[in-house]
Amino acid sequence: MVSKSLSDWLDYAERQHVNAIELGLDRVRAVAAALGVRQTCPVILVGGTNGKGSTCAMLEAILRAAGYRVGLYTSPHLVRYTERIRINGAEVSEEALCEAFAEIDSARGETPLTYFEIGTLAAWQVFSKSSLDVIILEVGMGGRLDAVNVFEPDCSIVTGVAIDHSDFLGTTREQIGYEKAGIFRPARPAICSDPNPPQSLVEHARLIGADLRLIGRDFSYKGDRQQWSFVGRSMNRNSLAYPALRGANQLLNASAVLAALETLADRLPVSMQAVREGLLHVALTGRFQVLPGRPTVILDVAHNPQSIGVLAENISNLGYAPETYAVVGMLSDKDVVGSISLIARRVDHWLACSLPGPRGLSGDALAAKLREAGVAGDIEVCDGPTAGLNRAKERAQPDDRIAVFGSFLTVSDVLQSSGRH
Repeated sequence: MVSKSLSDWLDYAERQHVNAIELGLDRVRAVAAALGVRQTCPVILVGGTNGKGSTCAMLEAILRAAGYRVGLYTSPHLVRYTERIRINGAEVSEEALCEAFAEIDSARGETPLTYFEIGTLAAWQVFSKSSLDVIILEVGMGGRLDAVNVFEPDCSIVTGVAIDHSDFLGTTREQIGYEKAGIFRPARPAICSDPNPPQSLVEHARLIGADLRLIGRDFSYKGDRQQWSFVGRSMNRNSLAYPALRGANQLLNASAVLAALETLADRLPVSMQAVREGLLHVALTGRFQVLPGRPTVILDVAHNPQSIGVLAENISNLGYAPETYAVVGMLSDKDVVGSISLIARRVDHWLACSLPGPRGLSGDALAAKLREAGVAGDIEVCDGPTAGLNRAKERAQPDDRIAVFGSFLTVSDVLQSSGRH
């Protein structure tokens, strides 16, 4: 009988390795072997700097619409840890997770595992008992040495490559591209939807003999205001509705999804109706999520230059608003100045919010970074994201808009306080 609560197990998991992040596959592989891990259905790995969550959500939505039982593992979570593991669209139960944590703790012996490694193995344990048709695993960081890479993908997707997690992955796109390409496998489909893929990624795929499929070369999309079409190597998908997820970049992600499904068509056939239904109903909390009501409030977990640049573009595509307020909280190890400089001219008023923990920037420190990034408008310091959003709502008029962004922690704080989770 499992006696520890999920909260107990998560606290325990945080203490099992001296480092919060310790890249490498040997420890996870050893414990997976002790657990007797076996793969019994197709596995799709999804990596990349930005767009992983949207890509996973679209894969899940389309495959479920096609009638398949789908397991999905993503990270981080916004409110509840159980968000990370979904079976057929439903979050895993705390009881099932506790049982999985107990099994891993028993199997690991003296092997130290990080929080993420334990969580990844726990997800697999849950999936292994669930009679699934397909499993989708989102890479946590990088790819080559990320815990999910102990599993053998039938297809791998890299959504895009940008500078992030430089302390672990490298300081150039070429270095980071090599790490992302680590989820590719010999003779297996390797999808990349980055319009300008690093040469290191392309070269690694060639050296190992992966079936590399690049956007613009092996698959593409085109569209007008009403609909769009996907063109693959051997399969076209025409007259598609735009994905329910907002943002122009979602067609890049959707194209990668359809390219991946094209490669798996013999094992996981998907009808046009399932594609249309999946794209129409896909939802993902905290990704350019527009809340109902006035003024317009946008929640976005964008936290690096590429994603915040996309956020800036998406905000401009919303049309005119008299004033735009930004409620921002960021971590100290992110490129704050580089990120904010890409959205500074889209914002009229700033609420700089303190984030908790050793990596969280204080509101005052963030305000200084905003000035360094060229912010010329007024900046108000707030104790936290919820306080920042409340203050922005006090100041804003009904036709104005408020963007809440900068970190998963920022959006999580607002979601928890608003009860929208």
